[in-house]
Amino acid sequence: MPDVLAVVPRDSAAAPMPLDRAVLGAIPSALLVVTTQLRFAYVNPAGEQMLGASDTFLRGRAVEDLLASDAQALSLIGEVLAGGHSVSHYGVTFSTRRAHSHLVDIHVSPLGDPPSEVLIVLQKCSVARQLGQQLTNRSAARSVAQLAAMLAHEVKNPLSGIRGAAQLLEGGLDTDDRQLVQLICDETDRIVALVDRMEQFTENRPLVRQPVNVHRVLEHVRRLAETGFGRNLRLVERYDPSLPAVGGDRDKLVQVFLNLVKNACEAATVSGSEVRLVTHYRHGLRIGQRNSRERLELPITIEIWDDGPGVPDELQAHLFEPFVTGRATGTGLGLSLVAKIVDDHGGVVDFQNLPNGTVFRVSLPAHAGDEG
Repeated sequence: MPDVLAVVPRDSAAAPMPLDRAVLGAIPSALLVVTTQLRFAYVNPAGEQMLGASDTFLRGRAVEDLLASDAQALSLIGEVLAGGHSVSHYGVTFSTRRAHSHLVDIHVSPLGDPPSEVLIVLQKCSVARQLGQQLTNRSAARSVAQLAAMLAHEVKNPLSGIRGAAQLLEGGLDTDDRQLVQLICDETDRIVALVDRMEQFTENRPLVRQPVNVHRVLEHVRRLAETGFGRNLRLVERYDPSLPAVGGDRDKLVQVFLNLVKNACEAATVSGSEVRLVTHYRHGLRIGQRNSRERLELPITIEIWDDGPGVPDELQAHLFEPFVTGRATGTGLGLSLVAKIVDDHGGVVDFQNLPNGTVFRVSLPAHAGDEG
């Protein structure tokens, strides 16, 4: 591939228009040029970051060696080569064999007439959706906190009186009536336990940020899973060893990833299924901070992958809201609590349904002074 790319207008006999590598390198969208033999001819820096491989490494390699076999990009390239016209798809999951996955708008155009190469433009669309969802998550967490405070005062205290009165009655009752008293006690205990879970949302103490090795957190969670809810599954770790420390609370982060890994294990389709714990460094994701003009960078990304059926369509827009669950026995508080804790850390959490499962992605800030 020369240092200048020649782009030929399809409706003109004019000479090719040269595009300097420096110009292509400055474009924030991922640009991939692929030959008619489906081999990489050029990848700009944004494309290198998305694919997790350099232009030098990719040059001349078969596209199928890097992209997942079911990647929609492959079929779009074939469509463009066959028809000679541009195509665009929006909200496409772009996956590679290296466990990288992105929600993108994809535009594929022929270069030359007839096409000698194909230009693929990938524009991430997940960040804006993440931030919009995060605002919803913050509002939902505040609503649960207010509800929990009210329930603790208006419900939990009276329940203690009801349980105590039932126990006082138990001594003068026959066996059948004692069973009814026990039913009253069991149900009051269940409601109190639910209120206790909700009270976790009311903690307003400032987060004490310490440097936390997220890989040690994930290793602890993996050991817990392997001895309990994930013992019949394969838990696979794919970590970036150069990742800096997270700025946060170790125990709360354990709670976040224990919830996410437990959900992934419960979503696994069969015994022996694979649940993946993946980390990588992500450049360029920044969000605004409340009551501040400063923008916080979130370079540390942790992903939990499963091969389950995915999140049902009717739940996707509300998944992190309280009391939303796809399980008959679920309370719908686990993911809402995850969203609150991640928000307390200044991060964001989102998910993607994939053709063969689901990935939950948590983006967090590095500890002050440890940014890469």
